[in-house]
Amino acid sequence: MKHTLKSIFSSLLLLTLFFANAQDIQTPAEKPKDTITTSIVAKKAVVAKQPKVDPKTDSIAVPIKTNRYGVRVGIDLYKLSRSIYDKDYKGLELVGDYRLDKKRYAAVEVGNENKTTDDSRLNFTTKGSYIKAGFDYNAYENWLDMENIISIGLRYGFSTFNQELNNYKIYNSNPYFGEVPPIAESRKFNGLTASWIEVVAGMKAKVFNNVFLGFSLRFNRLITNKQPDNFENLYIPGFNRTYNGDFGVGFNYTVTYFVPIFKKKVLPVETKTKKK
Repeated sequence: MKHTLKSIFSSLLLLTLFFANAQDIQTPAEKPKDTITTSIVAKKAVVAKQPKVDPKTDSIAVPIKTNRYGVRVGIDLYKLSRSIYDKDYKGLELVGDYRLDKKRYAAVEVGNENKTTDDSRLNFTTKGSYIKAGFDYNAYENWLDMENIISIGLRYGFSTFNQELNNYKIYNSNPYFGEVPPIAESRKFNGLTASWIEVVAGMKAKVFNNVFLGFSLRFNRLITNKQPDNFENLYIPGFNRTYNGDFGVGFNYTVTYFVPIFKKKVLPVETKTKKK
């Protein structure tokens, strides 16, 4: 019995070794990996994905951005073009601003107007110059190195001018006898002045290198208005047409050129890395 069990155990051991050897022969040997190439590629991928970290401060290095500061000067295209197609109007306005900080700009506009107004009851000519000074606040957050502006601002305007009454009509409350013909009377009023506050909403977009196109709307409120006797200032250079005596509106369409003077670095906010 003992010899029988020993024979069976030996036979099973031989069969096990035989099948194990046969499996090793049938299974193809795996191709050894190029460990050097694999490790180099893995290291390059890790370096490309991870941002640079300063070992001294243990912070992520961010590219430094710079803001340009300088003077932007230009012209109002609306007044310039109107002087060409409107025979009763001649005008020119120069505009400019200077960047004070990231969001605020000092702004100024200087102009001259010569306009003949043909109203239903009178015809008069206004000639004069004006200046407007104030500031703009840029509410637009630019991406990267963009310099576009969407702004709200305030101006103080002052104008010196004269009015010339060319002709007028007397109002006839009883039209039975027909309309009274215009009375030609040339009367000139000199030394007139006006001042006002102006709320400005506008935008400027860079279309070429240092070249900007802009558009703005203006809402005006008179502060002072020196008027001659028996005549009302219906049009004021820089203020435009007066409505209800004190209020006015206007707009301009400008092209400006930016002259950079210096650059200021924008310090990035450091991002701390967590140590493992």
